[in-house]
Amino acid sequence: MKFTIVITTYNRLALLKRAIARSLEQTVPCEVVVVDDCSQDETEAYVNKLSAQLQAAGDHRLIYHRNTHNLGHSQSVNAGVQKASGDWIKALDDDDYLALDCIEVMRAAIALRPEAVICSCRAAQVDEQEQQLSLTDCVGAGEICYVPQADIHRGMLLEQIPFGTPVQVAFRRDAFLRSGGWDSSLDGNFDDIDSWVKIAQFGDALFINRCLAYRTIWLGASNRRLSLIKRLNTHIMVKRKIHALVAAQYRHELPSVGTVERYLKLHWALVALRQGAWRDALRFSARAAWSPQAWYLLLQRKLHRRRAGLPCVFAKPLEMSSVLSFSR
Repeated sequence: MKFTIVITTYNRLALLKRAIARSLEQTVPCEVVVVDDCSQDETEAYVNKLSAQLQAAGDHRLIYHRNTHNLGHSQSVNAGVQKASGDWIKALDDDDYLALDCIEVMRAAIALRPEAVICSCRAAQVDEQEQQLSLTDCVGAGEICYVPQADIHRGMLLEQIPFGTPVQVAFRRDAFLRSGGWDSSLDGNFDDIDSWVKIAQFGDALFINRCLAYRTIWLGASNRRLSLIKRLNTHIMVKRKIHALVAAQYRHELPSVGTVERYLKLHWALVALRQGAWRDALRFSARAAWSPQAWYLLLQRKLHRRRAGLPCVFAKPLEMSSVLSFSR
């Protein structure tokens, strides 16, 4: 099993250096593909120089690819996967970074469930000084949990299976290619979640309840440039797609598409309130606030987050191989 870490970057060399270093220092050596979306800083010179230095020492793992013109985040991911030679892809944005044993732990987990096409882990949100701000939830109660393919979209719809952002997720290259890759019409606005939805049609999912990745929360993050209404509308579109993919045996128990949409409007109204966007909050919640079913879904989500770490009906525990210890 070979891993490729695909790092997408654009004009953020200082952060990119950290992402590359943590990738090359993995306890299991793996290929690292840097996709430069036509940066205007010193990215090209730096990566080419580093690659040449490594090759002179017999290390050919670092590959640099520069887009012919600025393509955006989604198409940069697609380009990186095309360049990769690994069976599994670990996606990484330039402002995020990995724990040094991330690939080792993921590879050992995947070996326990070869049917998996997607593997996620916990991630810490950190500030620009790498101080932890928060930690994503557990899925299930074991160190490693798997979700059979037939249960994945049901769990995603009800938000009991949060694959998370690219820094948390690895995926099998062949499943990614079969899924059609990332949708460039979304570009930075749920393009990752949309991809997980599509990849999950081709196999099982794995969750590792250990922090193996770090996501930087800062003012330069690309999704901060998006309006709340655009985020809401795209979220609704993705949920509709998930709703249509839920396995037939579960469809009778699903909330309606309308209920899910009203729940999302309540969720984003709360986001707007936290950001001081009162007009957006009122606009989003105007009709949704009158839906008991939407409030029920919102309450269920809050309760689920508080119960994180307890058994989940979708997640089945797996025993970790004795060759890998979580006590290190």
